[in-house]
Amino acid sequence: MNQFHILISGSLAYDYIMDFPDSFKNHILPEHIHMLNVSFVVDKLNKNFGGTAGNIGYTMKLLGGDPIVFAALGKDADTYLDHFKKLEMNTSYIRTSENLFTSSAYITTDKDDNQITAFYPGAGNESTKLHVSDVTEKPTFAIIGPSAKEVMIQHAKECYEARIPFCFDPGQQITTLSSQELMAIIGQATFLIGNDYEMKMIEEKTGWDGRELMNHVEVLITTLGSKGSVITTNDDMIEIPAPTAQSVEDPTGAGDAYRAGFFSSYAKGKDLKTCGQTGAVAALYAIEKYGTQNHVFTVAEFEERYESVFGKKE
Repeated sequence: MNQFHILISGSLAYDYIMDFPDSFKNHILPEHIHMLNVSFVVDKLNKNFGGTAGNIGYTMKLLGGDPIVFAALGKDADTYLDHFKKLEMNTSYIRTSENLFTSSAYITTDKDDNQITAFYPGAGNESTKLHVSDVTEKPTFAIIGPSAKEVMIQHAKECYEARIPFCFDPGQQITTLSSQELMAIIGQATFLIGNDYEMKMIEEKTGWDGRELMNHVEVLITTLGSKGSVITTNDDMIEIPAPTAQSVEDPTGAGDAYRAGFFSSYAKGKDLKTCGQTGAVAALYAIEKYGTQNHVFTVAEFEERYESVFGKKE
């Protein structure tokens, strides 16, 4: 199989994933939100490899690609690097900080699949020392995912100047970007992706509704969780249903797996509907395992499952 090179700018992190066996809403008093002081006793804790760049790259590698993870780890990098090397991942462009610890996410999920996350950026801020012009593999596409806003701005600009089309995936960093910064990156991007809540935030911050956004990107992808996703272009709107999972162990990382599936398929020249369906199947594997990089499959197994859900690819 021909491998494909997609540059993935985003975070690398250690994820501390916790389960709260009740609903957050039962322990938060809306009338006292101004003086919030809540402790959640969790019954499950796992430390996992995570971060948007790591998660997307992991699933993309399973799908037969050779992703270029373009991010920084901290002085505690050895465990993560060993993990990637066992997978034969390209680690040439992963920077290691001498002073800071690796970015860390502390994610608590309640029984309704709501999540509260605390994130320590750490060494991720040093990704500004990575430059697209230093990549020798000549990526044909890039994903600019959530990381420090200076990193997103820089890597988007460098991809745009190098004529590397990219998908902008601002995620939880929407709030850190000014409206002008957000509009500038969207204007450089080919794709824009986010969940329905994030899209609403983007619309409010930029003042652009969905129609106006389509004047600035070629493809708009809105993920809807259990309701699937919608892919919008100026000529079409494609609705992708979410297949039924064998079990739902952990929703964390499903969006990253979707992105890996979508853009792996896109790199192979598939149409947008097939890309969305590939993303949907990849997301299944993620939610059926606890953590974001614990699912495994061969390309043949993936193709068989894809056909069982959506039929043979065109």
